[in-house]
Amino acid sequence: MILPTQDKEHYLINRLTSKHIGDDAAVIGDTLYSMDAFFEDVHYKREWMSIAQVGRKAMLINLSDAIAMNAQPEYALVTVSIPPEMTESEIDELTQILEDTAKEYGCEIIGGDTIGGDKLHLSITIISKSDAPLLRTGLQKGDLLAYTGTLGQSKKDLDALFRGEEIAHNSRFLEPTLRADFISKARPLLRTGMDISDGLFCDTNKLLDINKYGFDTFEGISDEIGHSGEEYEMLVSFAPEHYSDIMEIAEATNTPLTVYAKVTNNSDRYPCKSHHFKS
Repeated sequence: MILPTQDKEHYLINRLTSKHIGDDAAVIGDTLYSMDAFFEDVHYKREWMSIAQVGRKAMLINLSDAIAMNAQPEYALVTVSIPPEMTESEIDELTQILEDTAKEYGCEIIGGDTIGGDKLHLSITIISKSDAPLLRTGLQKGDLLAYTGTLGQSKKDLDALFRGEEIAHNSRFLEPTLRADFISKARPLLRTGMDISDGLFCDTNKLLDINKYGFDTFEGISDEIGHSGEEYEMLVSFAPEHYSDIMEIAEATNTPLTVYAKVTNNSDRYPCKSHHFKS
């Protein structure tokens, strides 16, 4: 049987047997390991982004895994596929933005690999530390589900790019916002968490699947919001009695927070579809 691409991704992951697989990063002791790819014509197109924007987003989406788990990024390993038309000045620009972005979060690039290729692909490994990692497991019946930020802009801007239109330089598609301050301060009250990379609908389903629960939604969520991938906002859960304290932390850290559902024993799921595109 030939599966759709997204199902193949899940199939491959499920074939691996390590007990450390399942969160945004693998937790081994107090050390966390994570890796994400940022590939041309899969995650972005060259005509949409400058070299600096490509490098910055590639680093941010990798740092997001550590931030999502309440971890401090310490080291990064970067692999770059360099296309033949890429100039030395562009390589300088790429390496500079990668280092500058990592340093913003206290992270140092300590190595990696470079290869020649026909497209500009990046794959980054982040090594981070945490005394209290925020996991995807541990959800309980009655918990509230919430997301940070305002979702939907990434998909809107992606659609605009496909139409050949320009988007703002600070677009969510180009410049994800990481919620390190909120996660750090709210961690003692949070039950579970993960970053929203595949869209609110798909990532809610992942959280529910791993914990074997369902949900009751408080209000309808449009497809434009639910299917908007690569937002890199946070999906979190917490007990209802912590609602007021969580909202106070959100306000203090300037973090918009929307509570959208309650965890129940049903088997309900959102419709989910891949947000990646083909060349």
